[in-house]
Amino acid sequence: MYILRRWWDKHGVAVVLGGLTLSLAWFVRQTQGAALFEAYQLLTRPLQSEPTQEERLTNAKVLELQQRQIELESQNQKLKELLNYSKTKDQQGILAPIIGRSAGHWWQHVTLGRGSRDGIKVHSIVMAPGGLVGQIVNVTPNTSRVLLISDATSRVGAVISRSRSMGFIRGQGSNRAVLQFFDKVPDVRRGDAVSTSPVSKLFPAGLPLGRVESVNLDKSPAPEAVIELTAPLDALEWVIVYPQSRTVDPE
Repeated sequence: MYILRRWWDKHGVAVVLGGLTLSLAWFVRQTQGAALFEAYQLLTRPLQSEPTQEERLTNAKVLELQQRQIELESQNQKLKELLNYSKTKDQQGILAPIIGRSAGHWWQHVTLGRGSRDGIKVHSIVMAPGGLVGQIVNVTPNTSRVLLISDATSRVGAVISRSRSMGFIRGQGSNRAVLQFFDKVPDVRRGDAVSTSPVSKLFPAGLPLGRVESVNLDKSPAPEAVIELTAPLDALEWVIVYPQSRTVDPE
């Protein structure tokens, strides 16, 4: 007992300090230093002066410029993607920004900031990375309106790329559409790619539409499939407009 007491008298302080150091290190690691930062803030707060009105205005302007830079970089990236997408097409398209979209008609139509002065005409085809967006239905000198394929009144002739089973797509007011087949027993399965049909009267053949999400072969009067549209219709900011080269009749 005497030896233990002598050892404690000699090393006790070092043991206690070591234990406290290890405990503090563990605490800092667990809290990621948040407690120490809050303590520092509390201790130094009386020494900190409130920013002046001029400093607050300067900080606000800096934040605004930073936000503008982020937005411009995002827009530039989307434009680059569209331009690269346009270069992959045989036909030269017209790049057009979306300048109008009603919350009440979000899935029905959009207004473009390009019109007849830019070469856009009624029945022109509207595309975006991912596939078909819709068709121009109204044009002014400086604007044009697009009927989206997601609109409930929209009808698009479609074909299953793998099997060539045909039908038509009708919009559902969302990023899903319904493909109604002409055949009573179509060759279709989940994951099949869907494109515009060779017999479509509104659009050229082979434009990407979407992929089969589910199939209902018992649907009456004809089998149906739910299609997930591949063009991001809910998040469009820019599109590419292509002239229609064929005579257009109702689908």
